[in-house]
This record gives sequence, structure tokens and C-alpha cells, in this order.
Amino acid sequence: MMKSILIVVFSLVTMTAVATDIEKLREKANNIFAPIPKDPPEIEDNPSNPAKVELGTKLFFDPRLSRSGTISCASCHNLGRGGADNIPTSIGHGWQTGPRNAPTVLNSVFNIAMFWDGRAPDLKSQAKQPIQAAVEMNNAPERVVATMKSIPEYVDLFQRAFPGEKSPVTFDNVARAIEVFEATLITPNAPFDRFMRGDDNAMTERELRGLDGFITHGCVACHRRVNVGGNAFFPFGMRNAPDEPVRPANDEGRAQITGKQLLHRFHFRVAPLRNVALTAPYFHSGQVWDLEEAIRIMAKSQLDATLSDEDVKDIVVFLHTLTGEQPDITIPILPPSTSDTPRPEY
Repeated sequence: MMKSILIVVFSLVTMTAVATDIEKLREKANNIFAPIPKDPPEIEDNPSNPAKVELGTKLFFDPRLSRSGTISCASCHNLGRGGADNIPTSIGHGWQTGPRNAPTVLNSVFNIAMFWDGRAPDLKSQAKQPIQAAVEMNNAPERVVATMKSIPEYVDLFQRAFPGEKSPVTFDNVARAIEVFEATLITPNAPFDRFMRGDDNAMTERELRGLDGFITHGCVACHRRVNVGGNAFFPFGMRNAPDEPVRPANDEGRAQITGKQLLHRFHFRVAPLRNVALTAPYFHSGQVWDLEEAIRIMAKSQLDATLSDEDVKDIVVFLHTLTGEQPDITIPILPPSTSDTPRPEY
């Protein structure tokens, strides 16, 4: 009888201790990160409406934004594959390959800036650049506008998306519509989000151990807030330079934008880690396919640390808890071209 009582008491004490540890870890996590909201955020200078979302959805999937008529936003940001294209660098106009890996479009609305070097401050600025880049869609704003104006269904949709504007079919409004659609591409309700909101059963013991290791080893010095990254710029190779070709010497990152070699050489936007298990290959070079290898490279280059195999595997398990509910998108039926629509140019 006494033995049974002692076992029950011991079990209750153990359960209380575990619950206390989980609560402490949850409090720590909520001080560093934040759950993805269940509803898409509103963009302050670009309010959403149903017609604008519909227009942005069609434009995101429409290859006629490219000169060749073969490349759409979705070509490099495949919503069925984590919002990326899962190749080292994307294939653009004339089978050219870009200089950097395509970041995921999912949850990009939460990033401090767009592109690895942060050269676009927001999604509408970002949307314009691939359309015009010779290595990507190789188109011109006036040609995009001519395409849109040649298609009556698009003209009507622009008028409904931007009511009150005298001439709503503009290149700026193309970008604004795409921005509103991309802002809907969030992935809430990941196991990590449910844990932060109070669900003790959302993560396994090993996943929690990986979270604790992610924090205590110092990964959170860069990977923070709602997107577990994406909110700051840091040098890649803070403590030790990564090997070629993981960090190519000819890509100086943010310094190529600011011109400040001493301050910004090899600085890149911190990679957001939401859905990272879906978006290999990794880094701006797209040269690392294995998440364990990526963690070891980051530990050595940023923290001057060599993690044990167990620590690495625990962190990998934790990173899988950042995979949220993927957007449920129906690929739109695009309006047909007319005799006035500019023909593809290869």
C-alpha cells in the first residue's frame, strides 16, 4: 500500500516538473518567436478586396507576364512545393539560370524585405523585378500593360479591383494585385504554432528538445520572430567563411546593393525557416540539399560551434514542426488572348 502511494506521489511530482519545464520553454519561445496568424495580414498602403485577390491570383499564374509566354511567378514559386522551385537556381528566359536560389513565397509578407539582398522593400516592389529581369521573365512594363489591355476580361477585373481609378490597367497595379494575393499565402497552425498557443501535445519530447537546442545553441540570434528569420541582415560567415560553392566569392550579397563593402560584404537576409523542410536546396547558392548539413554549416560559420549528431538531428526534428497548413489554392482558368495580344518572343 505504502509503495503504491509512493509511486503515485513520485509520478505526480514528475508530471508537475515536466509541465513546469514545458511552460518555461513555451514562455521562452513566445519571447523570441510568434505564431503565424490565422488570417492574412492587411497591407497598409494596398487594401485588399475580393476582385484584387482574384486578379492577383490570375496574374501570379499567368505566363503572359513573361516575354516568352512560358514563365509565370508560379514557375519559380511552386505552391505545391513549399512556394519554391526546389532547384539550385531558377530557369528563366532562354533557359538562362539565375544567380541565386529562389526563396519561398510562403509567409513572405512577414519578411523585412524581399530577395536575399533585400533590394525590394515589399512584395509589390519585388513583383516588378523578375518581370523585367533579362535572366528571368525578360519583359517590359509597357508590354505587360499592352497584354493586359488586349484582354477584355482582364480590363474588367482591373476596374473591379481598383474602383475609382480612371485608367486602372497599369504596371503598378499589376504588382499591387500580385502583392495582395501573395499576402494570402501564409501557413498557420504548424505544430510549433499550436505549442506556442498552449497545446502541450502539439510537439513531441524530441521536438521540444530540438527547440530548446535551437535556442540554447544560439540559432535564435538571427532566426527570430514570426517567420523564424527573414527580419534582419547578417554576414554569412560571421565566425568562419563557408566553403565554395556554398558561399561563392563573386556574390557579395547586400554590398552589391549598398556599395558598402566594409559594412555589407557577404551580408544576406536571414533565411526564414517556416516550411524549411519543404524548400531544399538551401542557402542563397542553393548548393546544400540536406537539412542536417545546412545546420552543421550554419553552426560552424555563424557560431563557431560543432554540434553533436544528436543535437543536429534534434534540431532537424524541431524544424519539421515549422511546416504549417499549406495554402489551398485552385489554379485559375486564365482569360484567353485576343488578336491584339502581343505574341510570345523567345
